[in-house]
Amino acid sequence: MPKAILYIFVLLIFLAPPVYGNGLEGCEEHVKYGAPSLEPVLLCRTGYALSHDVDHKVPDWVAYHLTRKKMKGTFPRSNDFRPDPDLEPGQRAELKDYKRSGYDRGHMAPAGAMRWDAKAMSQSFLLSNMAPQVGPGFNRGIWRTLEGKVRKWTRERGELYIVTGPIYVSDALKTIGANKVSVPSHFYKVIFDPVRVEAIAFVLPNKKLKSKDLPTFIVSVDQVEALTDLDFLSEIEDSIEDLIESKKSECLW
Repeated sequence: MPKAILYIFVLLIFLAPPVYGNGLEGCEEHVKYGAPSLEPVLLCRTGYALSHDVDHKVPDWVAYHLTRKKMKGTFPRSNDFRPDPDLEPGQRAELKDYKRSGYDRGHMAPAGAMRWDAKAMSQSFLLSNMAPQVGPGFNRGIWRTLEGKVRKWTRERGELYIVTGPIYVSDALKTIGANKVSVPSHFYKVIFDPVRVEAIAFVLPNKKLKSKDLPTFIVSVDQVEALTDLDFLSEIEDSIEDLIESKKSECLW
């Protein structure tokens, strides 16, 4: 190979943007109706798939598929919180970032939905699956209530596809820890029923709320897309996707 070509080849390798994670291969189940984005930092886990934001140190989105059969699982909660080994130090959250921060390590793919498999349960405690959440009234309140309803709806409907993650609408972004883990102002959850071909979506502010007020936070999928710049249900035929995403559910399922 001529020296000039070799030099250019080496230069391109070093200048190329780094790609982290292990991609979405093996996670086709969780993103069957489309990954919300295809950024470089994609991670596939047994129970979910995600896109990690190295700037905010939290996921952009986490997608998971639930079925009635999975809801029969009995594996206990593992509580083995730990940093994600597939992410480089300095580009991920660490346990010390949350310590004495005043915020909970809030699951995006909840442990309660991973009782069908021991590995899925354990991987739900990777910090790449979490973001800082207000504890009383949110992570330990309305967010937990919503997660419980998703499991209930799965048992009733047979299967659901869920995507959840953070939103940032505040001009003054707060961070925690030495790694500056971003504290989202809001969280979203998009839930799709492929049998009835309908969706329900939520946007909740990251603060103490009353669980009984959950229906007031129902939005359309289009509204979530506008707030996040993500594209949900992209593998569905366009006319059907538009109809699903523009409709706001009148009440809880």
